[in-house]
Amino acid sequence: MLLNLAKESRLNGIYKSVTWTVQQLVDAVTKGDLRLPDLQRPFVWPATKVRDLLDSMFRGYPVGELMFWNRTADENGGSIGLGTKSHSGTQQIVDGQQRLTSLFVILTGQSVVDDEYKKKLIRISFNPFLERFEVAQPVLDRSPDWVGDVATVFASSLMAHKTFVKRYETAKGIAITEEEDQQIHDALVRLSGLTSVAFTVVEILDHVEKAVVADVFVRINSEGVNLTTADFILTWLSVFWSEGREEMEDFARDSRLTAEHITQTTGKKTRWTPLNYYLAPSPGQLVRVAVAVGQNRGRLSDAYSALRGRDRKTGMADPKRQNEELDKIKMAVPLLLNPLNWDEFMRVLAKSGFRSRKMITSNTTLLYSYSLWLIGRTRYKVDLTILRDLMARWFFMAQTTGYYTSNAAETQIQQDLDRLDGVKTADEFIAVLEGVINNSLTPDFWSIRLVDNLISSSTAASPSYQAYLASLNILNANLFMLHNSVLNWTDPSQTSIKGVEGHHLFPRAYLSDVLGYKDLKKINQVANFAPTDWHTNNIISDRPPHEYWPDLVRDRGMTGELLVAQEKWHALPPAWTTMKYEEFLSERRKLIALIIRDGYMRLTDPAYQPDLSGLHAVSESTDEPEITLLQLVSSGFLNSGDLIESIDPERPSIGEITDDGEILIEDRLYDTPTRATRALGDEISDGWDFWVVDTDTGPIPLSALKEKLVESKTA
Repeated sequence: MLLNLAKESRLNGIYKSVTWTVQQLVDAVTKGDLRLPDLQRPFVWPATKVRDLLDSMFRGYPVGELMFWNRTADENGGSIGLGTKSHSGTQQIVDGQQRLTSLFVILTGQSVVDDEYKKKLIRISFNPFLERFEVAQPVLDRSPDWVGDVATVFASSLMAHKTFVKRYETAKGIAITEEEDQQIHDALVRLSGLTSVAFTVVEILDHVEKAVVADVFVRINSEGVNLTTADFILTWLSVFWSEGREEMEDFARDSRLTAEHITQTTGKKTRWTPLNYYLAPSPGQLVRVAVAVGQNRGRLSDAYSALRGRDRKTGMADPKRQNEELDKIKMAVPLLLNPLNWDEFMRVLAKSGFRSRKMITSNTTLLYSYSLWLIGRTRYKVDLTILRDLMARWFFMAQTTGYYTSNAAETQIQQDLDRLDGVKTADEFIAVLEGVINNSLTPDFWSIRLVDNLISSSTAASPSYQAYLASLNILNANLFMLHNSVLNWTDPSQTSIKGVEGHHLFPRAYLSDVLGYKDLKKINQVANFAPTDWHTNNIISDRPPHEYWPDLVRDRGMTGELLVAQEKWHALPPAWTTMKYEEFLSERRKLIALIIRDGYMRLTDPAYQPDLSGLHAVSESTDEPEITLLQLVSSGFLNSGDLIESIDPERPSIGEITDDGEILIEDRLYDTPTRATRALGDEISDGWDFWVVDTDTGPIPLSALKEKLVESKTA
């Protein structure tokens, strides 16, 4: 693609081809002469791909061209690596950021920031006898046959040679032969000589218009890499309004950090961050809100076309239209990044009964609800109290019904925005949203559709089941056969409640061993779950309901109104302990639907004003080393060839663990469990909990293996 584009562009005089050595490239990045503009998402290749790049260079294989833009970087232009650069950038990277980042970390040994805004150190090990590269891991660090980090070779091949020989001879207890010494020397010199490898660089000249540069980037990256329309819009903003793009990047990064952390890290006093328990947004997700609020568009493709301002007949760009559409984005971005607007919307989510991201099955629902919240608050000046109550009910409706979770989510939000066309007052805005809610939450929805939606075997992925938990929060219900509230359990700021999750009312072993149910989808129906603690679950054990229920009632003192409340909150049909399993599921789904309806009706009561304090989350440290799949493989907790299976029956998939500690799914590799999970369309779940590996003792989540590895290190 790059070669074809270069041939096409040569005649137009927009570029020239020059040669850069690897050392020149790394030096330019280190000094800051070569800067990374925000034309691309923050991204660092998996360590295995960095290894492969180095191996290809070592063997003289072609590694592609690079493209730079000869234009002085803006002050907010990004840079590869961490720390302050000494120079002001004179060239910006348009294509080749991943390769340049790889070269930088290989030669310097420095950390970079990955796409999750975490520090990432990539080390590549080298065996001079085999002339083989591998991703660094403890077993290689301990082996005298390996150079632990090739960065030491690039720093000084002579010193690396001496260090390797001394360590090798000490570990082996024998002297290296002259032939072996020469072999080691030659391999390390050849490796260090990769700094002289030449890259052909296509340099776009400084007179080229910004729009052309943006088009070049999109054309290059639309082939081979699955960029979204949001990425294209971010590219456009990077060229035409880099300040706004940078503000969204900062907001996305800060949503993962506390104010104290940023203050300590940067030395700049920070009093607020968008950190919360619901969403750590990406810049692309913020774009969805910006185009909805600013451009009144739900389809990102339409928003991007409008920004480009091209006439459909002539294909020519209209600068006036481009500026008008860009101004709409410029108006919207400060609104969606405003701390007050953001925090108040978090209160909306809390009031709706949903307490954390685990309870929200669609980020799209959250983002589009935030868009309507901003429109009501800023465009129509709806009273804050009224708007908060309205949007709490809207979000409850959207989450429960799956309003924005289909493939037509963009079409749905576009219809919502179109409904507001011509609306001029706050009362009219309220009436429009009230009308949608009422048309969605009809009597048939409560009695038929919702009951059918509860036919699911995934509590985490079921919008209806999560709405049930939210309703228990709204109704201030207690956990199953406990005197502690569901609200405390689902409150992510509470760390004192441990071992509480959904447990089978008809125990799994009883269903399989006694009743003969072998289908996990049938055993794990959401209507068979109730939130309780491990102690209660141990009392239940494998016993049938008619055995354990009387014991729980007696031992927990559940009599009179307490028992009546328990039976209502947890949707227990009359004489449920003696029901046939299928009948129990059918009747309980109906009762769960009634509890969800009761929760929603409580939301309509103006007197319902829950405590909405403590909505700011505590972030995890971004400096702590992250456990990787490769570490699990090298430590023996996972084996190459192990098969892992998704726990979500709605997204069934099987992956294979590779030698490199990656997950192979249908000929595609993923370096983290979460990336593999996102590839299946799950945008919420933690990948470590999403995948299980089959063992002699049964399926075990990858998260449990990770905990075992941590324990082994601290033992």
